[in-house]
Amino acid sequence: MPDLPLLVYGPRSLTYDFGPSHPLTPRRFGPAIDLLRLLGAEPGLAPEPATDEELLACHSARYIRVVERFSEADLDPWSESEAGIGPGDDPPFHGMHEAGAAVAGGSLRAMDAILRGDVLHAFHPGGGLHHAMPSRAAGFCIYNDVALAVARAREAGLRVLYIDLDVHHGDGVEAIHASDPGVLTVSVHESGRYLFPGTGFAWETGEGAAAGTVVNVPLEPSTGEDAWWSIVSGLLPELAETFRPDIVVSQHGCDTHATDPLAHLNGTTTMIGRAARLVDELAHAWAGGRWLATGGGGYGVYRVVPRAWAHVWLAGAHREPPSSLPEAWRERWAGEAARYGDRELPETVDDAPNAGQPVSPTQATAEERSIAVAQGVREAVLPLLSASRARSGGS
Repeated sequence: MPDLPLLVYGPRSLTYDFGPSHPLTPRRFGPAIDLLRLLGAEPGLAPEPATDEELLACHSARYIRVVERFSEADLDPWSESEAGIGPGDDPPFHGMHEAGAAVAGGSLRAMDAILRGDVLHAFHPGGGLHHAMPSRAAGFCIYNDVALAVARAREAGLRVLYIDLDVHHGDGVEAIHASDPGVLTVSVHESGRYLFPGTGFAWETGEGAAAGTVVNVPLEPSTGEDAWWSIVSGLLPELAETFRPDIVVSQHGCDTHATDPLAHLNGTTTMIGRAARLVDELAHAWAGGRWLATGGGGYGVYRVVPRAWAHVWLAGAHREPPSSLPEAWRERWAGEAARYGDRELPETVDDAPNAGQPVSPTQATAEERSIAVAQGVREAVLPLLSASRARSGGS
């Protein structure tokens, strides 16, 4: 079995493209995959479209037909919306169905490789489209590749721990698997009081036989890396020990970063790296090392995304990040970065503590509130989760 994580990337990764003015741009793959290669990674699985039958595991037939219709026609991007596709977050583009199905196919094939025992770890940086719902697109997401990967593992009889560290609530994955006590969805995100999709509150813990298998930790804006890390490192090990998964699926959106243009959590790449290494440790402790990681959101194309993805891959490779970014990489991408507004690329994979900013009174208050919320979630969820596992007999 290969020692290095399977890296999922190929020509079709670049086709998931809502247009030049959209925040989720395929430009991020250029600098990020280049950096991964310089660190020792090499793409080993090129995504190809999932079949309609595979997509039906989490999406309705009618919705797939809608996506195919938008995909095949040369439609005005300002045409009437349907099923979440239209002006705004998810504008139609030619080939949308094939591009979205390829993202899904990348995560499904990576999961298949893990289930076969070909690899222990796989990383699909273009995956993590966690907002897509069974019958509609949402939040830059057409098909929910991570929910589909979770469903594939459930078909194989495995208990799945899904960890979502994106700044936005992992609402689609939660909604699709909320009734299944064999899936524990954990989302640590900026509160829906302030940020899309407006959901993921602490009281959302699952219902019926699956009560306790939905965990949401909504954080205050400006929470910062220290409080975020204390919450993640304190809660995830307890949840994993109580649930005892057979496999881990994770989403590592780096829109938690202090410089991300769409959110306000004030995190760092250092924090993202520590969290990825924790997820790796949990996979080895409880799931025989089986771990599928995805990239998710993140809109700092040159300064943040490459370093965050490097951290996730290095965690799976059990390698420490280098003390500095390769000078060849910085020289290669400095010009393009400057054209898009990033005048100076960082010199290190890690950030300065607290992203180089002093802790303000506002941040200190946010830290206290977020820690209190997380403690309340812990006290409410762990007994429910224990009872759920007892009822299900561990299946």
